Amino acid sequence: MTDASVRLTFEGGTVRVDAPRDLLETLPDVEYDPRTETGRTPGFRYATLRAALAEHDVEVEDRVLALSDLPALRSAYELREYQHEALDAWRDAGQRGVLELPTGSGKTVIALKAIEALSIPTLIVVPTIDLLDQWERELGTEFDVDLGRLGGGEQRVEPITVSTYDSAYLRADELGDRFELVIFDEVHHLGGEGFRDIGRLLAAPARLGLTATFERPDGAHEVVEELVGPVVYRLSAEDLAGDHLAAFDIKRIEVALTPEERERYEEFQGTFTDYLAQSGIQMRSGSDYREIVKRSGNDPAAREALLAKQRAREVMMNAEGKVEELAGILDRHRGDRVIVFTAYTDLVYRLSERFLIPAITHEVPKVQARRRILEKFRRGEYSRIVSSHVLDEGVDVPDANVAVILGGSGSEREFKQRLGRVLRPKAEGERAILYEIIAEETAEERVAERRRG
Repeated sequence: MTDASVRLTFEGGTVRVDAPRDLLETLPDVEYDPRTETGRTPGFRYATLRAALAEHDVEVEDRVLALSDLPALRSAYELREYQHEALDAWRDAGQRGVLELPTGSGKTVIALKAIEALSIPTLIVVPTIDLLDQWERELGTEFDVDLGRLGGGEQRVEPITVSTYDSAYLRADELGDRFELVIFDEVHHLGGEGFRDIGRLLAAPARLGLTATFERPDGAHEVVEELVGPVVYRLSAEDLAGDHLAAFDIKRIEVALTPEERERYEEFQGTFTDYLAQSGIQMRSGSDYREIVKRSGNDPAAREALLAKQRAREVMMNAEGKVEELAGILDRHRGDRVIVFTAYTDLVYRLSERFLIPAITHEVPKVQARRRILEKFRRGEYSRIVSSHVLDEGVDVPDANVAVILGGSGSEREFKQRLGRVLRPKAEGERAILYEIIAEETAEERVAERRRG
């Protein structure tokens, strides 16, 4: 090692700095150790140390983090506007800081999207076994990777690991170089004596704290600010009152058409787009579609184009991949109250027969019959039902906590009506879920994107 080089290594919760003494004396929070003639700083100062070294014209040999490889991660959750703002605020703050948001605002979803965005080894620290179990389930549902667990009788470390504060406290000096991102759920706990050592000993440069109540009566939130960062985004329950605090999350899942479905879809869709090219119609608004309908009265080509468009829509709406995805969702939510929406009556009956789910369509002969099914759903005799558009308006639908949309229009009104069916979590502090299953690389995907616009 030359006088103009620096070597960084991790040792028991600290970063050892091998460098000339005159350089060590310029680095913030680095203490000189005369026995080894090296410098040393707490693990949590690693990011600050790297930033300080960047100001010097020195070569840095960085051996602090011993990270395992992770594939690119992807979560099906979609963020609301304020959740986007919170995540952006954290990233703009150098991927350090605390989000203070009320219960029911979806802090966990924001954290999952942070993990997805960075796709780096991550440690999640939680205060209770119940939260340990919940996080493990969520992580397992969202990410197709092996998960570590520290707590509840298990001590298993993987690139993505969830731990109790107690277990993290016992092993922080040992594991401090294994993670690049650490997420502290209920981060105010980190201010407690002992637990604050978790934050000190970990070298993870990216740090995210989640809480509904950041400030502590004992003032220990100032310690949390030092270890994790300040509050970078804050909203109260009053700020989110009304539409914004509806206790549900949206998970968008894309499925592929089978080769046979793809061939049929492209054939039908091609007939429609060929007609558009020949007729000069660009489909920029609903009036363009109405023009094709008007022409179809005396133009065989227009009539054929409309029929082809309808058949292409049937292919993507009834895709086998959607049915298989629904099977997995129903299996995961065996204990929940589920409503499945489709656009086609035939698909309603197909799902009803396959999954033994009561069906409600406009073909159910009497209003009284539909009411009997809904009443049994309300009483819990049925835990799931499948329906077409008949439930969209004017029907008193019992509370559900999971809804699945297997196709429909891009109408914002229709989408919000269906969301309204899942705004009743099973218990306080939980959130309902709406799954939107989309056929990828189809017009359905584009329409859904426009609706989110």
